[in-house]
Amino acid sequence: MALLEVVDVTKTFPGVRALDGVSFTVQPGEVHALVGENGAGKSTLIKVLTGVYQPDSGELRYRGEPARFDSPLGAQRAGVSAIYQEVNLIPLMSVAHNLFLGREPRTRLGLLDERRMFREAHDVLRQYGVSTDPRRRLGTLPLGGQQMVALARAVMIDARVVVMDEPTSSLEPREVDTLFEVIRALHARQIGVVYVSHRLDELYQICDAVTILRDGRVVHTGHLADLPRLRLVSLMLGRDMSTVRQQGFTTFHQSAEETSPAPADSGPVLRVSGLRSRHKLHDIGFEVQPGEVVGLGGLLGAGRSETLKAIGGAYPVEAGAVTVNGHKLGRLSPVRAVRAGIAMLPEDRKAEGIVPGLSVRENIALAVLPRLARCGLVSERRIDEIVQYYLTRLRIKASSPNQRVGDLSGGNQQKVLLARLLATRPRVLLLDEPTRGIDVGAKAEVQALIDELAADGLGVVLVSSDAEELVEGADRVLVLRDGTIVGELHGDTVTTEALLETIAAAAQPAPDSGEVTSR
Repeated sequence: MALLEVVDVTKTFPGVRALDGVSFTVQPGEVHALVGENGAGKSTLIKVLTGVYQPDSGELRYRGEPARFDSPLGAQRAGVSAIYQEVNLIPLMSVAHNLFLGREPRTRLGLLDERRMFREAHDVLRQYGVSTDPRRRLGTLPLGGQQMVALARAVMIDARVVVMDEPTSSLEPREVDTLFEVIRALHARQIGVVYVSHRLDELYQICDAVTILRDGRVVHTGHLADLPRLRLVSLMLGRDMSTVRQQGFTTFHQSAEETSPAPADSGPVLRVSGLRSRHKLHDIGFEVQPGEVVGLGGLLGAGRSETLKAIGGAYPVEAGAVTVNGHKLGRLSPVRAVRAGIAMLPEDRKAEGIVPGLSVRENIALAVLPRLARCGLVSERRIDEIVQYYLTRLRIKASSPNQRVGDLSGGNQQKVLLARLLATRPRVLLLDEPTRGIDVGAKAEVQALIDELAADGLGVVLVSSDAEELVEGADRVLVLRDGTIVGELHGDTVTTEALLETIAAAAQPAPDSGEVTSR
């Protein structure tokens, strides 16, 4: 008997049919991959499974019986829990309170038993490789640590089906290994897992079956082992296999022969010198030439994200200087950085990027309103032209420019953020995990766009946890450890093997501080 079934489900939003007669089945103990391009309907299907959305037609069956989850809480009580790509916990509450939210242990008098809660939270966190004080505020943990807390919470509620939406997008390799151990344990307990990921290596490593969505319809379902990787990508993208074979999985440097290097006498577009921040950054310094992509590599806590934020004026520094096209910025701040031509794509698009309640049009236009204003008035026609240009250029899938950006898929939200940055006409682009949570097709588009921007003379600083992406996308790679640059790869030395060896050589066992370090 199937554990969870979706039968001929349709879900429509204004101007968009997100799901069109979708059927989907999860068996006991099965790890079922759900894949597709951004906008294919994966997020909508997940929300139907977990009670966020109600289907317009069709049926949901749980353990052979018709089911209707009126809310996520109703789904959880029935035994269906979810781990979302964007962590949906409460950052101002402690780790322990988040783990036990809604089911806190009580004393015989009905009072909160904090001692027991903290003790049990400590034991649970240790099982998931999270070494931190359960009394610590969740929001002070890096995204990877928060994701592991969300995973622990989802499994703790005695779920029979666990939905995982891009669970490894913020995790380091050690944490990914822990996650896979948890999934194998769930498999052994006959718990069904719906696994959504754009990382194909993970799918073939952990999943038993696969369902592929395209434009809201199921185009394939079956055993994953029987589906060659090239065929899977072809079905996702709706392209002929020969085309996929010719273009490959990435588009970095495909047009390298068409790219003209910057003149030798042109100065650096970005110069960073002596950046220091207490306990986080130590004398960070490097240059980026026009048309150059500089990658930042390292392990969790190396200081990659802090470096980007410091350059963009969004992270406090005690000393150091940032120079753009020969113009030295004064006291660093986001406003001064943007005015100087620095644009930054943050790692956490939900918390630091998009404004989910505003439309696609409003999100893209936010950063250019001051430039377009004349005597306090803004031309609506000019805004429409800019928005339509980037909707077309970045292939953003939206029912209209007025659709709420919070209703878009994660990949299309990322494209909206990129459109906002590019609309400011930056000279320097700081990209923190630009392809996080993006499908194969959209990832290739973003990678090609990075090359295109570099070819136009922009300086790019790229942070990625994907070693292969960093190697293929960067001209040089700087390796960081504990906020210090400890190695550099350039030219023919920029290889995956050399990068991993440099990171491994730089890594040293951290002292047992009882805390999860920041990214």
